[in-house]
Amino acid sequence: MPAAKMHADELDVGTALVRRLVAEQFPRWAGLPVTEVPSAGTDNAMYRLGDDMVVRLPRRPGGARQVDEEQRWLPLLAPHLPLPVPVPLGRGAPAHGYAHPWSVLRWLDGGNAYDAPITELDAAAMELGRFVTALRRVDASGGPASWRGGPVAANDAYVRAAIRDLGADGTVDAAAATALWEEVVRLPQWEGDPVWLHGDLLPGNLLTTAGRLTAVIDFGGLGVGDPAADTLAAWAVFTHGTRDLFREAAAVDDATWARGRGWALCFGLMAEHYYRETNPVLAAVGHRAVTEALADRGFPAAQRTASGA
Repeated sequence: MPAAKMHADELDVGTALVRRLVAEQFPRWAGLPVTEVPSAGTDNAMYRLGDDMVVRLPRRPGGARQVDEEQRWLPLLAPHLPLPVPVPLGRGAPAHGYAHPWSVLRWLDGGNAYDAPITELDAAAMELGRFVTALRRVDASGGPASWRGGPVAANDAYVRAAIRDLGADGTVDAAAATALWEEVVRLPQWEGDPVWLHGDLLPGNLLTTAGRLTAVIDFGGLGVGDPAADTLAAWAVFTHGTRDLFREAAAVDDATWARGRGWALCFGLMAEHYYRETNPVLAAVGHRAVTEALADRGFPAAQRTASGA
């Protein structure tokens, strides 16, 4: 996987810092090897600790909230979910110039679906759809708001800026993207009670073994709100031929499905717009989400790859 370039606001972590943090705060694990886990994620750095643990540290200011929420809520949610998820084993404190809390989690075997793509898409579509349904059914009382749990139309200014810039260089068909976005902003909003959602079901947050979906990781977007964002995977992960299997298992109504398509368009345009230079892997996933969302509504697809080829 190509390494993502650091943004100006990203924190520099490194294996030496992780070793110091672990040795000081979790001395029983002090002698275990620490190995960086390559990731196209934008919010957290990951370091394998020994054979069966991983250290997860926020790369950006504001990451403390994610740590607190995964520590509190994942142990409560995990027993209700049909796929394995990370299990918190310890909460680290700021130290040695690193200003945020951090987590030690149980290691889950498998490769992320960026590097080890899902090949058994039919089974994965049904399994991830059932995961979304199970998560949505857990009591959401007291749950924090997910950053993708509100109206997708709240991103209007960012989406239109991305359409303008990506349309200008031919990356997307600006007229088609605008037409679909206009549909999205007119959609009825969620009027039900807030429900649990993962919030970021992208290939990098899905683990695979031998082409099968085996686990869901990175709950940085965990929270409650409109369930539409958890259907984003229909366009970012699955194909025209498997999308309906995911929808059936996810059990969402027409309006929620349409808002989910809106999230795919929104995420995809913003990923291409903001990460083309710094994170080409994430930008390519964004390009795919835009292409699938437009094609799903009969609009022209994006005209070229996220790299400009």
